[in-house]
Amino acid sequence: MKMRLEKGFLHIATDVFTAVGGYVATNCFGVKGMASRSVQDGIVRLLKREYLAKGVKVTCPPEGNTVDIDLHIVVEHGINIPEICRSIMNAVRYNIEKTTGVPVSSVNICIDSVVIG
Repeated sequence: MKMRLEKGFLHIATDVFTAVGGYVATNCFGVKGMASRSVQDGIVRLLKREYLAKGVKVTCPPEGNTVDIDLHIVVEHGINIPEICRSIMNAVRYNIEKTTGVPVSSVNICIDSVVIG
């Protein structure tokens, strides 16, 4: 992401967005962690804390200075999924915009697995 400022340009790496998005999402109630789908066998894996960015995809549309965030998460059994997703979307959008100053155009959530306990 490249932003024009008064006295030059600011470059923000996509790793910043993935780190903030993964950290915020995993700290939301009901989220067990980020998920990574194995290409070979289609098995969903719960990622360790060090690999949160693998469950986050950031896209910067060419027409503007915004970002799109896709999150792949694992949630607890028995939670209200629509309510949790709204909460995650709001938290991720707020924290990324507050941290980077870049508007978030969309936050898309893919629930890859539900775990018991």
